[in-house]
Amino acid sequence: MKLVKSLLLGSAAGLTVVAAAQAADLPIKKAAPVEYVRVCSTHGAGFFYIPGTDTCLRVSGRARFQATYLQSYTRGTNNNGGDLTGYQGLGRLNLDARTATGYGTLRAFVRFDLSYGTGPFLASGTARNAGTGFPAFGVDTFGRVTNGVNLDKAFIQFAGFTAGRAASFFDFYAHDLEFIASSLGSDISSTNLLAYTATFGQGFSATLSMEDPLLRKTPIYGSGAVGGNFTGYQIFVPNSGNFTPVLGTNALGQPVIADYDVIQRQRLPDFVGALRYDAAWGSAQISAAVHEINTANANQVRSFGGFSTVGASAPRPGSDYGWAVQGGLKINLPFIAAGDLLYLQGSYGEGAIRYTGYNAWLGGYTNFATLAAGTSLGSSLVDAVVDPVTGKLDLSTSWTVTASYLHYWTPEWRSAVFGSYGEMSYGKQSRANLGLVNQIGGFATSSLPSPFAAGYAFSNQIRDTNQLVVGANLIWSPVRDLDIGLEGNYARLATQSGRVIDQNKAPGVTAASVASVVNGVPFTAAGVALPTTSATDTFQIRMRVQRDF
Repeated sequence: MKLVKSLLLGSAAGLTVVAAAQAADLPIKKAAPVEYVRVCSTHGAGFFYIPGTDTCLRVSGRARFQATYLQSYTRGTNNNGGDLTGYQGLGRLNLDARTATGYGTLRAFVRFDLSYGTGPFLASGTARNAGTGFPAFGVDTFGRVTNGVNLDKAFIQFAGFTAGRAASFFDFYAHDLEFIASSLGSDISSTNLLAYTATFGQGFSATLSMEDPLLRKTPIYGSGAVGGNFTGYQIFVPNSGNFTPVLGTNALGQPVIADYDVIQRQRLPDFVGALRYDAAWGSAQISAAVHEINTANANQVRSFGGFSTVGASAPRPGSDYGWAVQGGLKINLPFIAAGDLLYLQGSYGEGAIRYTGYNAWLGGYTNFATLAAGTSLGSSLVDAVVDPVTGKLDLSTSWTVTASYLHYWTPEWRSAVFGSYGEMSYGKQSRANLGLVNQIGGFATSSLPSPFAAGYAFSNQIRDTNQLVVGANLIWSPVRDLDIGLEGNYARLATQSGRVIDQNKAPGVTAASVASVVNGVPFTAAGVALPTTSATDTFQIRMRVQRDF
C-alpha cells in the first residue's frame, strides 16, 4: 500500500509540474489601462480632455425661476386681458468643445434652452411668432402659456470663420444688464449666419457676416384678408395672409384695384459688417446692416364704381433695401468699484425696426402692438408701407438710444440702472393715399379712413410715435453662481403729434366712427363725444432666482 501511495503522489506531482510548465508557455492577456479624465487648462477653467482625444470639453448650464407683475388695463379676452402675474422656469445646457490646431483653436459650441412660461411677458408672443415657443390650446391656457424649445446656439469657429446659429454680429449691448429684454435696442441672440472675423492686433477686429433674414423681418403694412379694410395683418388666423391695394387701370384707362400679396419671401441674406476695438478700459463697436424688403404678385384685381377689370394692370411693388447703423461703447469703471461698467449705444435705420430695436418691449413679428393689455393706444410696427398710388415701398424710419450702468455695492450686492428712448415715423403721403384708397374702395368702416374724413387725424394706424423705457434692478449673490434679484421697469408710448381714439375708454371704436370734430373733440353721428389720448404708460416688476454651473 505504501508503494501504491508513493506512486500516486509522484504521478500527481509530475502532472502538476508539467501543467505549470505548459501554463508558463501560454500568452498572458493584460487588462486595458484605465484612462482617467484629465484637466485641460489650455482653454481656461472647467475644461477636461474627452478620453482618447485631444479635444477639451466644458459642460455648463443654468436653472432659473422668474416671476413678473405687469399692469393690465382690461379684463377683456384679447391680448391676455386681466392677467397680472406670470411665471417661468428655464433650464439651459452648454457644451463647449475646443481643439488646438495649427490654424488656431477649432471650436464647436451648442446651447439648449428649455422653458415653460405663463402670463404676460413670460408667455412670450414674440417667441411663438419666431417659432421658438409653442402655445397651449386649453380654454384657460390659450395665449397664456408658451413652452419654449430653442436651439439657442450651435456654431463652429475655425481660422476666423463662424458658421452656424449664433448671436448677430450687429448687436452690442443686447440687454446684458437686464432680466428680460426691455430697453430699446437690437438683440438677436440666435440667428443662422456665416461670418469671417479678421483680427488686426492692438485690439482691433472687423467682421463681415451673412445672416438669416427671417428673424429681422417685420411685416409690410397690409390686411389679413383680400379686400379687407387694410387695418393690419392678423396672426394665428387660419388661411390669413397679408395684402395691400395698388391702384391700376383697365383696358379703357378706368381705375381698378389690385390686391398685392406682401408677405415677404426669403430671397437674399442680410449682410452685416462690424468694426470692433477691445482694450483694458472697455470696448467700442460700429456696425451696419442691409436687408431686402420684397413683395409677391397680385392676388386679385377688383373693380369699384362698376368699372370692368378686363385688361387691368397695376404697378408692381418692387424690392427695396432697409438699412441700419449702430454705435456702441462699453467703459469699465474699476475706480468706482470692481466690476462696475457703463454701456452707451445708439442706432438709426430705415425699413429696419428689428435692427434699431424700437419694438423690443412691444414685441416682434407683428405689425401693431401695445405696451400692455387694454392700454389707450398702440403703435404700428412695420418696415414699409406700399403707396397705393405709386406702387412703391415707403420705408419707415426709426432710431433709439440706450444707456445702462452696473454698480457693485459689495461683492455680493450689485445693481443696474438702464434707460432708453426712441422714435418711429412713416411717410405722410403714403398714409394719406392708403386712407384714400380705403374710402374709394368702399371701405368706409376702415380704421384708416380717407384723409378728407373727419376721423383721419384720430386714427392710430401708421402714426409717428415715441417710446421711453427705464428700469433698475438689485441682485444678491450670497454664494458664487447664485443670483436672487428684483427688477422694476417703466414704459411710456406717445404719439409724436395729435391725438387718437382712446382704446381703453372706447375699446373697438375706430376713427371711422368720427362724424364731426368740434373744438378738437371728435363726435359720432349720434352726437357722442369720443375720448382721445396722446400717451399711455405701464410698469412691470420682476423677480429672479438663478443658479449657474
